[in-house]
Amino acid sequence: MKRAWIVAFALGLVVLAGRPAVVLAQAGKPAPAFTATDNEGQEHSLASYKGKWIVLEWHNRDCPYVAKHYGSGNMQKLQKEWTAKGVVWLTIVSSGPGKAGYVTPEQSIAYVKEQQAAPTAVLLDGSGAVGHLYEAKTTPHMFVIDPDGVIVYDGAIDDKPTRDPADIATATNYVSAALTEAMAGKPVSVPTSRPYG
Repeated sequence: MKRAWIVAFALGLVVLAGRPAVVLAQAGKPAPAFTATDNEGQEHSLASYKGKWIVLEWHNRDCPYVAKHYGSGNMQKLQKEWTAKGVVWLTIVSSGPGKAGYVTPEQSIAYVKEQQAAPTAVLLDGSGAVGHLYEAKTTPHMFVIDPDGVIVYDGAIDDKPTRDPADIATATNYVSAALTEAMAGKPVSVPTSRPYG
C-alpha cells in the first residue's frame, strides 16, 4: 500500500512537471507574452512591440468607472498625450459574447470613433485569455511595460477609486507618473496599486 502511494505520488510529480507553468503579470517581472486580434482584424503580439514603452488598458464600456474616465475625456487625453511620445497604447476588451461589455469588431470601431479615443489598437480578447494572464478583473486595470518587456506598473489608473469625474482633477494619475519616472530613468515610486472598477 505504501509503495503504491509512493509510485502514485511520483507519477503525479511527473505529470505536474510536464505542464507548462502559467506566468502571471507582476510589477518587476517580464510581461506575459500574448497575441490578440484588434477590432480591424489585425494581429498584435507583445513581442512585436519590444523596444517600445507600452500601456495596457483593460476596458469595459458598460463599467461606470470606465464611463468616468471616458465621459470626462481623461482616458482619451492620456492616450493622445502618451502615444504622441511614442508609447504603444493597447486597449483590451476581455468580455465574451453574452457578457457585460462585449462588443463586435464593428461596434468597437464605432465606439472608439464616438468616444474620440486614440489608442494604438483595441484588442478583442473575447476568450479572456489575455485577461487571465494579467489577472485583469476590473476595468480600467492598467499596466505599463518598459522597452525590455518588464512590467514597471500594475494597478489602478489613479488614487481616486470613485465614480465621480470631479475627482480626476485632484487625483494622482499612476499611469502618467510611472511613464514619466521610468522614461526619465528613475525608479517608479508607485509600481503597484489595487485596481478599481
